[in-house]
This record gives sequence, structure tokens and C-alpha cells, in this order.
Amino acid sequence: MRRNRRNKKSGFTLIEVLLVAGILALLAAFAIPKLFGQAQQARIQLAKAGVGRNGPIGKALEAYKWDMGRYPDSDEGLSAMFVPAKESDDPRYKGPYLEGVYEELKDPWTASFEYLSPGEVNEEGYDLWSKGPDGNDDGGKEGSDDVKNWIEK
Repeated sequence: MRRNRRNKKSGFTLIEVLLVAGILALLAAFAIPKLFGQAQQARIQLAKAGVGRNGPIGKALEAYKWDMGRYPDSDEGLSAMFVPAKESDDPRYKGPYLEGVYEELKDPWTASFEYLSPGEVNEEGYDLWSKGPDGNDDGGKEGSDDVKNWIEK
């Protein structure tokens, strides 16, 4: 006796596919913002390391001060860190204090660092800050998202 078997196709139903797609979309909705938040925090920490006293810019400024007896003034700016010694008229100058070219010195948001010497906050030194995530120069004012080399009071 022969049984009449139906050919049953195997596969996923539309409901099953939509259910899996919905679950994946829900997981992505929670995971993606968290990942972007971590990336922003990493950029902020990188900027803090750059403008800090023990960061590469801070150490270069200290080396410049050690040789020249002062920090570069605001007119000279951070570009003074890149001048080769043979181009300087001052025999005390032992630069360049930073490698590369001044145009490559950017914060994690690809904006230039801001520099003021003598500083308004660090009156005996210099003020160095990044415009931060929003890209607006708030002058490092308290409560702004600027990343600065001084502690708010």
C-alpha cells in the first residue's frame, strides 16, 4: 500500500523572518548608541591627554621654555614648536620640539588646538584647549565642552 505523501518544502515563514529581523533591529537600537558614546568618550580622553601637562604638547612647551626661558607667546603660537633649529636666529633654540608640521597638529575632531600665552587662567604659564565635540570655541569657559589644560573652580 502506498501512502500519498505531500512534498513539504522546508524553509522559514515570513513571520519567522520578520520576527528575527525585529529582534536584530531592537538589539542594534540599544548597541549602536552605546558604541558611539564610547567613541566620543575616547576622543575626549585623547584630547585631555593632548592638552595635559604630561601630554606631547605640554612636554614640548616645557622643553621650549627650558631652552628659551619662556613659553612661545600667543603670536608665535604652537607653530613655534615645529621650526627647525637652523631656521631660528636665537642660538638657544634647539627645536623642532614636535615632529611633523604644524598643520597636522589637530585635536580628535580635526580642529586646531587653541593656545594663549600668557594664559588668562594659567597666568604664569599658558592656556591650551580643544574646542571639544561641538567644535565651538567657548574659550574654555566653565561648563563648556571644551577640553582644557586647567581645572574649573
